[in-house]
Amino acid sequence: MVPISGFTIIRNALQYDFPVVASIRSILPVCDEVVVNVGKSDDETLDLIRSIGDPKIRIIESEWDMAKRNYVLGHETMRAMRACRYPWGIYIQADEVLHEDGARALREAIQTNDADARVEGLLVRYLHFYGGFETVATHRRWYRREVRAVRLDPALEIHPYQGAQGFRVGPDNRKIRARLTGAEMFHYGWARPTEALHAKRELGKTMYPWRDASTEKPLFPWVPGLRRFTGTHPATTIDWIDERRAKATGRIASPKFEWPFVRYWLSSLIERTTGHRVFEFRNYRLV
Repeated sequence: MVPISGFTIIRNALQYDFPVVASIRSILPVCDEVVVNVGKSDDETLDLIRSIGDPKIRIIESEWDMAKRNYVLGHETMRAMRACRYPWGIYIQADEVLHEDGARALREAIQTNDADARVEGLLVRYLHFYGGFETVATHRRWYRREVRAVRLDPALEIHPYQGAQGFRVGPDNRKIRARLTGAEMFHYGWARPTEALHAKRELGKTMYPWRDASTEKPLFPWVPGLRRFTGTHPATTIDWIDERRAKATGRIASPKFEWPFVRYWLSSLIERTTGHRVFEFRNYRLV
């Protein structure tokens, strides 16, 4: 069996109400170690990670250079990658949780594809929760797949790309060669309580100053492609979700027609009909 590392980064977990404990616990059963890069925080994040109490966890304490803006996330993710000891790594962000069925599928895919040098990474499917825990966003601006398992051989020069949503290869940032898996990642970044999301919006003004982060916009504008979630959440999130159901997670604004929505409706129709997502941004190349 190929041993597997897990890795993630976190800072100010309590301030931004990240489900990071559920995130880490979701990959622990299929990893032989999990490296957690904990940035110096304004809350008790370090104590929170230590409280998980699993011997597989190795904590790196660091101080993040927030002047790097969105690149700081890639830099600190690379720091965690370099600390990993095994040939493959499962990457998870602090607002993501890997479903237990998907975790097993991802581990099996690593074992199956390890001998195929063409495969540099493995893809997971995404569910993006929006405004709570019963609604998912599905139109093409919400990525449906991303690489969450990568080879960790330094000679391959695989590294986080920009804000660490995905990975690229070498100094020319070649797209990573990846293969599909049946694993499913639950993304809760837009399902957190209102207070945490307002704090995130303020941080975004510093990290992404080129974006329009106007506080006049609603936290949850209505967008095409919202669907009701009818499945089951990952087991590690149940307590976190139950504690937050009673909190204000924000109400999705009433439907309002805007001309740019037309292209989302059309592309969704094409996807339902053909299975092909037009104009999809892919941070990878399928092999």
